[in-house]
Amino acid sequence: MDVLANITEQDFTAAGEIPLGVLYASVKNVGETPVLVNNVELAPGKAKGYPFIGKPYSAIPFDPQDSTLRVLYVL
Repeated sequence: MDVLANITEQDFTAAGEIPLGVLYASVKNVGETPVLVNNVELAPGKAKGYPFIGKPYSAIPFDPQDSTLRVLYVL
């Protein structure tokens, strides 16, 4: 059977983005200071999801600033 989707899960301490075409994404601030996800502040210990909606998302920027961001996404 061919692979239909690829899952990526990684911790980030530098700015980046979830790539264009993502089908599902989840981000959690596992550090101790606020982070930015899609230009919105996310407090320590909080998570945010981008559920499957039947079509792909645009790229989603993130900046862990002085914290750590755990990112999981499906392409």
